[in-house]
Amino acid sequence: MLKERLESDLRTAMKARDGLVTSTLRMAITAVRNAEVAGEAARELSDEEILSVLTKEAKKRRDAAEAFAGAGREAQAAKERAEEEILAGYLPAQLSDDDLAGIVRDALAAEGLSGMASMGKAMKAAQAAVAGRAEGGRVAAEVRAQLAKS
Repeated sequence: MLKERLESDLRTAMKARDGLVTSTLRMAITAVRNAEVAGEAARELSDEEILSVLTKEAKKRRDAAEAFAGAGREAQAAKERAEEEILAGYLPAQLSDDDLAGIVRDALAAEGLSGMASMGKAMKAAQAAVAGRAEGGRVAAEVRAQLAKS
């Protein structure tokens, strides 16, 4: 399981006295545990749900790095980028633009969707087909572009 891998890697980083990796993995494990106890009853998250949590955390780091860089705080921006890179090691490889376009095209064709009126159904189908291998904003932009063509 992915959670066990995170915990194992945390122990390894602690033994190696790698402060950045240790703090990043602690943050990630805390986010996973918070997601596990959110809702009406505590439960174990599946690997897909853990990937979703890690994807959100990586996006937070990317957004924070952009904000810090925009404010002229390059040292903090570099730290956020380094944390994002650590988290990226646990995420599936991101799709290229061409691969994303092909998957979205196939998903839309399989559902028979066309026109901007079907954006909601199209996004649901595309997100299921992409399965976390591309950021939601990229998927939405591709779906919009393809629906606009049809």
